[in-house]
Amino acid sequence: MTDSAQLYRTVRLIRRFEQRAIELVRSGTIPGGIHPYLGQEAIAAGVCGALRADDIITSTHRGHGHVLAKGADPIRMLAELAGRETGLNRGRGGSMHAAEVGVGIYGANAIVGAAAAIATGAAWWHRQTGHDRVAVSFFGDGAVNQGVLLETLNLASLWRAPVLFVCENNGFATSMRVEDSTAGSITGRAEAFGIPAETVDGMDPELVLAATVRAVDRARAGQGPTFLECLTYRFDAHHTWEYLARPRYRSAEEVAAGSVRDPLQIQAERVDSDVRAGIDAEIEAILDQAVAFLADSPEPDPAGALDYLYAGRTRGRPGSL
Repeated sequence: MTDSAQLYRTVRLIRRFEQRAIELVRSGTIPGGIHPYLGQEAIAAGVCGALRADDIITSTHRGHGHVLAKGADPIRMLAELAGRETGLNRGRGGSMHAAEVGVGIYGANAIVGAAAAIATGAAWWHRQTGHDRVAVSFFGDGAVNQGVLLETLNLASLWRAPVLFVCENNGFATSMRVEDSTAGSITGRAEAFGIPAETVDGMDPELVLAATVRAVDRARAGQGPTFLECLTYRFDAHHTWEYLARPRYRSAEEVAAGSVRDPLQIQAERVDSDVRAGIDAEIEAILDQAVAFLADSPEPDPAGALDYLYAGRTRGRPGSL
């Protein structure tokens, strides 16, 4: 079981990783921008803290926190964001498509809601082959109106798949408020398919952990899927593009009010100050190393642009895509 100090370390790593990544976006080192996970760290930390190393997750366009919490190397992750050959996916995945199958990360996915089907298929397959692995699919509140997610909930319930659906409800689908886009309730969608659903305080890592432990135990026991709606708040932009565009879908006062309960501070208060100081220093050293590593890492050779697109030895021809 993950203890309070380990939960703090995960939340702190995600927070500082995202802050350093934003600095690199501003400097132009990370091209194209990112979707910051600031404020939502308790969900990734709590959910992944309940998983085994061989369990599976699928992620979203806002996926850095999930990938780090599941155990990906932050040094290679930062290199991936910068599009370097030394990144997790040789610079081909970038911010929205990071994957590391060896630690159970079956990929982030920029298509809203699409990764739920991947997680459920993986969960079903492992159950068919006699394994007790559990799969988790993370998605935002905007995904609950996507057909692929609803179809997946139906199949997961019918198949009693060992999968956990985690909705990170930060109140906005990009800039549209959830009350303007979603009829009924989010948990009601899962309940309609006979899936137990629970609303959790997504700002508290230990409450998320406790709810996930219950869901994972249920899945391993062959009792099927569970749905968690984690109520959270996004402290920063939907995408760093907002730093230039300045959309006005929420006021500074609203952001300040939503940011009063900080997952990092909530978890910090549960850990001895000396332990926290050691963790903080360790994380800063790792991130300093990560920045230096990507600075010394080459960009992919354009001649290999079609590498890794196909299974086996099949290779596309220029102009054939």
